[in-house]
Amino acid sequence: MRRLLLFTLLAVFIGGGAALAMTLDEALAYFPGNDIMIPYSDEGKATLEGMIEAFRTALGVTNALDEENEDAVMAFEVDPSLIDITGKLSQTYYTYADAFLEGEENELPIYKRGKHWGLKGLRMDPVFSETEDADGFVAAAATIENIFIAYWAAANWLRAAQFDPVKAVFGSVPEKTDAINKRCLELDETYMAYGGYRALGAFWSGLPAAPLLYYSKNWSRSLGYFCHIVDEPEICADWDCSVCPPLDGFDPAADEYLENRTFFVEFYLMPRNMWADAKRILDSVLIESVGDKYPLYNAIALEKAALFLEEVEKNL
Repeated sequence: MRRLLLFTLLAVFIGGGAALAMTLDEALAYFPGNDIMIPYSDEGKATLEGMIEAFRTALGVTNALDEENEDAVMAFEVDPSLIDITGKLSQTYYTYADAFLEGEENELPIYKRGKHWGLKGLRMDPVFSETEDADGFVAAAATIENIFIAYWAAANWLRAAQFDPVKAVFGSVPEKTDAINKRCLELDETYMAYGGYRALGAFWSGLPAAPLLYYSKNWSRSLGYFCHIVDEPEICADWDCSVCPPLDGFDPAADEYLENRTFFVEFYLMPRNMWADAKRILDSVLIESVGDKYPLYNAIALEKAALFLEEVEKNL
């Protein structure tokens, strides 16, 4: 298995595009921190495809493995020393689908792959695995120590669930992903520019409306999480969320990740017809530059902000 780390990949095709051939070390070099440092371009897409193939090769994955089948991935043997590579593969699958496949036929299958590799990484931890077997998934989530595998497992799972929210609710996906994201906040609330708050804000606004169920659309909970990542004291004065963490000021670093504001607009303000506030916040995003810290997701956020603004202005 280890000798695979030294091999250089041949160019392959994922979703129709030619991937850049790269070694595992070259793929890992795109992670100087938590985010993947690539541009929002065809070059960035090809880079992600090459990274995915580098991680698959390192793990010993071939096309014979059905990565969209959870049982198949769970049964696949992985060298325990490569547990972090399962998390990298989960993250690159998520980023590939989220950044470059929206609305395409293979978007959902790629999120499924990312979810399965994230779950694989979690279950490679014997404490997690034994707790899940004995007491269930939610109890096991409380034992998680590897935040980046957990975060990307939940991110892919939630995206996949958006394709059929009702099925996800009755499959207990909300309680499981809620537990993972809450554990991520306990481990490091700043991870991915306060990504756990961003995920849970969108989570509570995106659930089906079913008042008799605990896991149903809840605007107060959504606002409670979003208020940790946007500097909106007047809007947040209406926050009433007993399950949300206490709000202890606002970290200006959250504004550097533009998706924090565009998520708030997309998943809270626009669905609630708060058009004036949405315009004001989108205007604040659109005067920003991509910058060097988050080259991919800030570029995506700027593109989405321009699209959202067109809809917002039609409703003013």
